[in-house]
Formats: sequence, structure tokens, C-alpha cells
Amino acid sequence: MDDNLVQRIASNPAYQQLKAKRSRFGWWLTLAMMVVYYGFILLVAFNKPFLSQRLGDGVMTVGIPLGFGVILFTIIVTAVYVRRANTEFDELSAAVAKAVRP
Repeated sequence: MDDNLVQRIASNPAYQQLKAKRSRFGWWLTLAMMVVYYGFILLVAFNKPFLSQRLGDGVMTVGIPLGFGVILFTIIVTAVYVRRANTEFDELSAAVAKAVRP
């Protein structure tokens, strides 16, 4: 890649904005995912009686829907990131590409 092109991209304000927004958003989603996942793991490690409580008369326990909720949360977080990446982040990327074209 041309060093001049790299320098133009790196110094472009739209690129700086894209980089900052994407990083900040990624860190927030990472934090949310870690809280949910490690919260569930801590429940498994330190509060087994809570997770093993039966829901109704069947074999379903509290831990099963909570575990399913962790998986569902992961899918939702991924969908939120993809949606934002396909709209806002792609628009900023296109603006950078347009601005640095010779």
C-alpha cells in the first residue's frame, strides 16, 4: 500500500471519528458480555442452590433459562454490533474512502 495513502487515511478526521466510535462501542459491548457471562459463571460457582431450584413440577431449573439467556444475549449483542457496523460505521468508512481518493 502506498505510504502517502496510508498517511492520508490516518490523518483524515472521519477516520479518526470512525476509529474512536467503533472502539468505544466495541468496549461497551465487550463489558456487557463479560458481565453477563462471568455473572453466570459466578452463579454456577458460588450459588448452586439458587440455580438448582425447580421451576414448577417438571425438571426445569432456574439455571436452564439463565444459561439460555446468556446465549440469547450473545446473539443480541452480535446483532446490535452488526446493525451499527452496517449503517453508521459503513457510512464513515465510505466517507473516508471518498475523501482520500486521488
